[in-house]
Amino acid sequence: MPGAAARLGRMMLRALSVLDLIPVRTGQTSADAVAASVALAVLADRLGFERYWFAEHHNMPSVASTAPPVLIAAVAAQTERIRVGSGGVMLPNHAPFTVGEQFAALEALAPGRIDLGLGRAPGSDPVITALLRSSGPTSDVERFEQ
Repeated sequence: MPGAAARLGRMMLRALSVLDLIPVRTGQTSADAVAASVALAVLADRLGFERYWFAEHHNMPSVASTAPPVLIAAVAAQTERIRVGSGGVMLPNHAPFTVGEQFAALEALAPGRIDLGLGRAPGSDPVITALLRSSGPTSDVERFEQ
């Protein structure tokens, strides 16, 4: 039954997904790494992969996936049918309302193709985690230049 085997193969391919940390290889810039990930997402879309998700990590020279919503927008603009999302956005680092608004805007740009995965880990080392969550007697606006 060659037809059944081919159908099974196509069904299995559709179930495949990519979780991308955007590795920055030796000799590569972050821009090179992001371009390679966008190209990989375009290929995954053409091959019938189900979804392409970005992880959130900070302060790692070999990882360029610091802003999942921005990366999701870039990939959604270059692909046609693959679901694009986050695996995940670390809620301790972001105001939940802002995350909701960002993903609502992404959904408006690519209806039915945006996934929001959330996490509660810091996604970084203690120093960067403190900076991501910084608050205190001075407002964020007054501290912006720092």
